Amino acid sequence: FCLSMKEWWLQVGLLCIPLVAVYLHIPPPQLSPALNKWLSAGEHFHFRGHNVFYRDSFGALGSSDVVILLHGFPTSSYDWIKIWEPLTQRFHRVIALDFLGFGFSDKPRPHKYSIFEQASLVEALVSHLGLGQQKVNLISHDYGDTVALELLYRSDQNRTGRLNFNSLCLSNGGLFPETHHPRLLQILLKDYSILSSILTRLTNHVIFQKGIGEVFGPYTQPTEAEFWDMWGGLRYNDGNLVLDSLLQYINQRLKHRERWVGALTSTSVPLHMIYGPLDPVNPHPEFIRLYQKLVPRSTFTILDEHISHYPQLEDPQGFLNAYFNFIHSF
Repeated sequence: FCLSMKEWWLQVGLLCIPLVAVYLHIPPPQLSPALNKWLSAGEHFHFRGHNVFYRDSFGALGSSDVVILLHGFPTSSYDWIKIWEPLTQRFHRVIALDFLGFGFSDKPRPHKYSIFEQASLVEALVSHLGLGQQKVNLISHDYGDTVALELLYRSDQNRTGRLNFNSLCLSNGGLFPETHHPRLLQILLKDYSILSSILTRLTNHVIFQKGIGEVFGPYTQPTEAEFWDMWGGLRYNDGNLVLDSLLQYINQRLKHRERWVGALTSTSVPLHMIYGPLDPVNPHPEFIRLYQKLVPRSTFTILDEHISHYPQLEDPQGFLNAYFNFIHSF
């Protein structure tokens, strides 16, 4: 009797978890003035029935150079805030977007999110902005690195609607499945569908802050306000509820490794890698050694030893120095 009673309580407990999760629909935090300013400085365009947020700043006169910035998971174009102004002083146009499912873009669900769709989204934006014939420089980070590799593949294959690459600068991202170590929460979300629907609802600011804090260096942790801005961007349009769908990109990287790593190793586009070596997701030195071995014609910059997975936020000046040196080298 005692055992069956325990089992009964266990069943009731298991049934209650999703119910509690459903009721735990905590309203998203209010956007900070800084985040609101970013949002109001941008625009939206339509892509396959969805609204996509982007920013397009006109900067340096006398230059025709364009740079496009591709952000990482699970954040948004706001990741580029600390290098935005300096880039506008060097480039004629600085453009960034929020991928579908991220930041201020629509977050449809259910939806089969894919790297291929995000690459098509970038091509659509380029065409929307009338830059189809223009040579563009790409800077990417994390998830954005994989989108950049799909764009590179299409460009080198001469696909229609392709991007016209002038250069590509990658930064901390899981380019090689064999040196990529996803966080525990990412593994649970991407591979355990029943659990993931509960976890996405249970993920709160505290869990988020702990997870993100772990991929920043000890001396370059985000401020409380910066953590809230990342969380605000994620929670906008219920973005926490699509995390599990978005995370399928990790499985896609494995499945399409030959296509994407192949594009990287065979391209003649000028390449650079900016790398924060304290990154637990792509650890030093195994990641950079493999990169050097597979992509010998790429140049790379290893930043200070305490810089981790978000170099553009942790060491914006180091990031910019490395990037401008690269841009002036070809």
